[in-house]
Order: sequence, then structure tokens, then C-alpha cells
Amino acid sequence: MQIRIYFILLTVFTMLSCDKESKVEQEIAKIEVNFNVERFDKAFYEATPKDLSQLKAAYPFMFSKHTPDSIWVNRINDTLQNEILQEVDYAFKDFKEPKEELVAMFQHIKYYDKVFSVPRVITLTNDVQYRDNVIVTDSIALIALDNYLGETHRFYVDGNIPAYLAKNFTPERIVVDLADGYAKKYVFQANRKTLLDEMIYFGKLLYFKDVIIPFKTDAEKIGYSELQLKWAEANESQIWSYFIEKELLYSTDPKLPNRFIADAPFTKFYLQLDNESPGRLGQYLGWQIVKAYAETTGEDMMKIMQTEPEEIFRKSKFKPKK
Repeated sequence: MQIRIYFILLTVFTMLSCDKESKVEQEIAKIEVNFNVERFDKAFYEATPKDLSQLKAAYPFMFSKHTPDSIWVNRINDTLQNEILQEVDYAFKDFKEPKEELVAMFQHIKYYDKVFSVPRVITLTNDVQYRDNVIVTDSIALIALDNYLGETHRFYVDGNIPAYLAKNFTPERIVVDLADGYAKKYVFQANRKTLLDEMIYFGKLLYFKDVIIPFKTDAEKIGYSELQLKWAEANESQIWSYFIEKELLYSTDPKLPNRFIADAPFTKFYLQLDNESPGRLGQYLGWQIVKAYAETTGEDMMKIMQTEPEEIFRKSKFKPKK
């Protein structure tokens, strides 16, 4: 009888929670967001040396004052640059789908941050410098489109970019990477000394995506395949036990972030299961801890981004999935 009552209450609570979320999403959908995607990449591709002064006037922040015009003229005439721009132009003839996702993301940010101002959104190329695929400031969002041509594109294969990185070089990742950029602007932690500090830091970034881009799957948010996400979920208890048994959470060993947090083809437990595992499982666990904290406390997302790791961990009452 008690079990039956428990399940009835759980069902009612779930329905009320979903109804509340639905109302929030309805409110968010009403928020007005207006911006144009400025195709600097296209403008540069179509430019001649005569157009340089006009480009510099329209996009002064794209041109370093320390770089002479002759360098930019050479770039306009460079065959490799034209090849990159041609490939981007072919892949992104229009920007309709990414823009729709950006609109939804900005609506969500505006809902949670009332003073947020929608930035200028500008696309460009950056010679596949994938560490700088997006740059976010208070007034500008830059998107380097040559980092989103599809995982098997010859630029990535011929450029010897590791497959575990290239698998996320797709158009669908644009809004995810921008959300990550905004998350880093809102997140704060006084300390990032222990492995737990790092886990919670990246867990906050992922939780920000839960709230700001809920239309993306969990696999897309963390950059896993669906199979990799299922592996992480299925092995969550084992992974947690390993962290506890090895007393890793409060360790300040500088090698640990490289093993459990950084981009990698797999996580380095130094066990037989390593090759089966996805990388960044420390981030995944941090995400689960932050989610548990949010569910347990009902705390506002923006406040969570500012909460210290120890408080999040202690109040989360985190228990891994069995």
C-alpha cells in the first residue's frame, strides 16, 4: 500500500513539474529576439582589394591595427583562403537552421538574465583553429564556420585532426559551443584546485546548457555519441566507486584533470575498460552532481553558476545511478 501511494505521489509530482516547465517554455517562446547573422566570411570571399577599406569600416574589430593592408590583400588573393571560403559557402548557403537555434538560445538567456543584450552574430573563418571556434563577448558572438563542415571533411582528415575531436565539427554543434561560451561568462568559482572543483566547474557549464538549450539532447550537450552517453550512464556507479576508492575527489594532483576532464578519446582509469569509455567522464559526473543539487534545492540556475563546489557537492546528496 505504501509503495502504491509513493508511486502515485511521484507521478503527480512529475506531472506538476512538467506542467511548470511547459509554462516556463511558453513564456520563453514569447520573448522577442532580433538580430541578423552577419556573414563576414561571405563578404570577405566576394571582396576584391578595392573593397578592403569598406570591410574594415564595417568590421573594425576584425582587423588588427598592427597588420598592414598588404597582408589582408594577400589573404584576399590567397588560393588556400579562397578554398576554405568556398567550402564554407557551399556548406552554409543559408544559415536558417543554426539561426533558429540561436534565437531559442538567446530567448532562454534573456529569460534568466533580464539585462542580457542580444549580440551581433558574425560568421567568419579562422583556418580551422578549432580551439577558437566561437568567441563570445558582451556585444559580439563570432562563429568560425570552417570548424563545422562535418566530421569527415577533408580539411580535418588531411589536417590530421583526431577523430574524437572532429566528430563534433558539425553544424549542429554551433549553438552548443556558443552556449558553452556564454556559460563560461556566467560561471564563477573561487577555487579550481581539486579534481572535485574541476568536476563541478564543468558540471555547471553542462547544467547551463540543460537550461539554456533544452532542445538539444544530453549527448549533444556533452559532445558524446548516444552510445557513449549510454555507456556513461550504465557505468556511473562503477566510475563513482573508483573515484571514492582512489580518494580522487579532493586530490590536487595536476595529472588528474588530463585523465578525467580534458578532451580525449577515452578516460584514463588505467584499467581494461579504458578503451570502451568516452573521454571527459569527470565532466559527466560533475554534471550529475550539479543536476542533483538543482533538483534537491530548487535553486535558480544563475545562482548555481556562482555557488562554490563544496556547497553544491554537500547539498546535492548525489547518488550514482545503479
